[in-house]
Amino acid sequence: MNWSAVSFDWNQTRAFLATVEEGSLSAAARALGLTQPTLSRQVACLEEELGVILFERNRRNMTLTQSGLELVEYAREMGESAMRISLAAAGQSQAIEGDVSITAPDLFSTYTLPKVVEKIRAKAPGINIEVISSNAVHDLTKREADIAIRHERPEQPELIAKLVCNTTGHFYASKDYLTQLKHPITLDVLNKANFIGHNSVEWFLPILNSFGLRLTAENFKIITSSGVTLLELVKQGLGISLLYRHVADLNPNLQQVYPECSIPVPIWLITHKELRTNLRIRMVYDILAEELAEI
Repeated sequence: MNWSAVSFDWNQTRAFLATVEEGSLSAAARALGLTQPTLSRQVACLEEELGVILFERNRRNMTLTQSGLELVEYAREMGESAMRISLAAAGQSQAIEGDVSITAPDLFSTYTLPKVVEKIRAKAPGINIEVISSNAVHDLTKREADIAIRHERPEQPELIAKLVCNTTGHFYASKDYLTQLKHPITLDVLNKANFIGHNSVEWFLPILNSFGLRLTAENFKIITSSGVTLLELVKQGLGISLLYRHVADLNPNLQQVYPECSIPVPIWLITHKELRTNLRIRMVYDILAEELAEI
């Protein structure tokens, strides 16, 4: 191999790739923990080393040139290779001390994980835990998190998953809201009630109506992408919604509505197969599996 022909720096290539993936210099700088001038210089240095212009620059945005479009795929391949090296090396670590990041839905992160994190800290005080509370699916293959708690089994072959428990989702409403409805709470009453939805409800309506309901999108006057916000809206008496049973039971002002509707909610624990041999990640994974099984 002619090593002298490879004259550019990986950090410069990473700056270029991050700018493409994040959409702007400022977003890329935040993602890489750099200042924007530093990142801009790295991109400019890469252009100088390669002898091409990668971006068309103006005040509002940066657009890839034809040369940039042709080279970005090679940069992505380099990024994926660098990630595989990082994952493989991390998998060999036998150090207990260090960082472990866990991503989980926000409602789960807020009401379920704190007690589990307390157990982890008691058993392994040298481990620093980062809880990424998000309903977005973080890409474990890109090391956006070390461990994920999800409701669906992943399809990527490089990820390993364990079904640690099954909880259930039920309709809940505040006692104040239920007093506003005609008693008893019959199907006809529920079909006219206000419901609170999580994101789009169109795909979910057939599942709900399979329990004998006749709900439409008109029943869902409020929709939110946040599980924590959804819970607060229910607590404030603004409607009925599906909630984890183990979370709703923590709120004495909430009452289960229409018990016939019980939706299974699997809890999957996921990590990258390369990280499963990392001692501290393995320890956190095993404690999570043990504690979540008690839900």
